[in-house]
Amino acid sequence: MGLDDDIAILAAAPVFGHLDRDALRLLSFAAERRDLADGDRLFARGDPADGGFVVMAGTVRVEATDGEPVRAGRSAVIGHLALFVRGERVGTAWAEGPCSVIRITPTLMRRVLEEFPAAAQAIHDALSRDLLALTQDLDQAAAALRDA
Repeated sequence: MGLDDDIAILAAAPVFGHLDRDALRLLSFAAERRDLADGDRLFARGDPADGGFVVMAGTVRVEATDGEPVRAGRSAVIGHLALFVRGERVGTAWAEGPCSVIRITPTLMRRVLEEFPAAAQAIHDALSRDLLALTQDLDQAAAALRDA
């Protein structure tokens, strides 16, 4: 894959769609690429969450502690929160067939946001909208439970 392909894949990812081409180029150059074979584990529940992953090719299966396994394909972001803060993995992820991912650490993400303040504002706004929508959904669910 070439740089233009990497940038297009990153641009299609939910969080990174708000970044301009220069910011995406920095991410593409500075991120760590990992190629996985079928069945290779990306991480396990309880491992340190030292960055988020973007699926560049193939499929990663993610099994959280609560719920059905999810298949993450091209441009999917795995571990959104770990892009910004370090923590602990809450699930397990492994390759379903050969795949390629890049790891973006909180340090790299912070560097991109510092160098591209407009991107930082766009990501902040998008995350704020997502949080507001989640809060509204939780309020509706709480009201439905009270009325039931």
